[in-house]
Amino acid sequence: MARTRAKGIVVTYACAPADPRGHESVTRLAIARKLAALLDFEFGGEFDPVRRYGAALYFVPSDTLVGRAHAASLGIRAARDLFGAVVPHGFVATKSITHPLIDAPAVAPEGWSVECAEAMRSCALHGYSAFDRDDARRAALRLLEEGPVRVKRAAGIGGTGQFVVRARGELESVLDQLDADEVARFGVVVEENLDDVRTHSVGRVEVAGMIVTYCGTQCLARSNHGADVYGGSDLLVARGDFDALMALPISPSARVAVDQARRYDAAAQAHFPDLLASRRNYDVAEGLDTHGDPRVGVLEQSWRIGGASGAEVEALVVLKADPRRRAVRARTVELYGDGIAAPPDATVYYQDNDSRVGPLTKYTIVDHADA
Repeated sequence: MARTRAKGIVVTYACAPADPRGHESVTRLAIARKLAALLDFEFGGEFDPVRRYGAALYFVPSDTLVGRAHAASLGIRAARDLFGAVVPHGFVATKSITHPLIDAPAVAPEGWSVECAEAMRSCALHGYSAFDRDDARRAALRLLEEGPVRVKRAAGIGGTGQFVVRARGELESVLDQLDADEVARFGVVVEENLDDVRTHSVGRVEVAGMIVTYCGTQCLARSNHGADVYGGSDLLVARGDFDALMALPISPSARVAVDQARRYDAAAQAHFPDLLASRRNYDVAEGLDTHGDPRVGVLEQSWRIGGASGAEVEALVVLKADPRRRAVRARTVELYGDGIAAPPDATVYYQDNDSRVGPLTKYTIVDHADA
């Protein structure tokens, strides 16, 4: 009997060489399998550019893709063709778009939007982006007049590549650690440092004709090297767009975080109209400034597969199975060290010794009670 042609095929796509046994690769593979089931597609493993697939492809890239031409060469022409995003310039996928430059003479990359950065002022913390170490120094010195400053590699993820600076001497040491080529390509962010920080996760995902939005909070974990790193997200996921999420009984602080993220998202889409994104995630900080006053602002966006994606996809599975359900709670957990036992009802995405970060367990829990 002739084989029925597949409706489509889900493939992973490594944007840069990566350890196939590393936690990011293994997790991406597992999530891609879940997405294939959601889409009623076949799963095709890692994309092979010389293979003739004979069906439409749906991509799960390891990172945000840069350039519509590159995306089109893979067959990606709309947000429905991938789990992630396509941006017009590399810096658009980083923290750099969150803040303005310090002044007009500052170095700016090709495609920089003054209007976007200005539009984001009202939904971000006080800060600047820089694409030159001298500009970063000027920006940081201005902010240091008000209090401690956080310096962040624009391309850093999971809280890595960040430094708190309290004096000029510390600033020079931090700037010396930055790679000049990386700063020129992606930028560096300097912004006010908050205390007693709580990080909200706000997002929107569109897969298989379904739209879900969510809000929740992140937690930290202690890495195998003793550092505080991303440890998971606890999310309330609603069926529908942000209006559906805001109609749920969420806390006042969550409402503020969702509003900030929506405005950030709208500014990015308005000023970078070539942006394609089926997965949109925003980290929103809530804390106290140097004067002890409350501050809330978007820290950054993630338009690629990320730490919360296990919860996003598991929530989509539950909502697809029960069309009457309005919302679901889902939580991702990342724990470092040996001998960790995931709960029996968890979906384990990774449990092994990662060559870079050491022993790590990653899993997702869904609360099947009414959200």
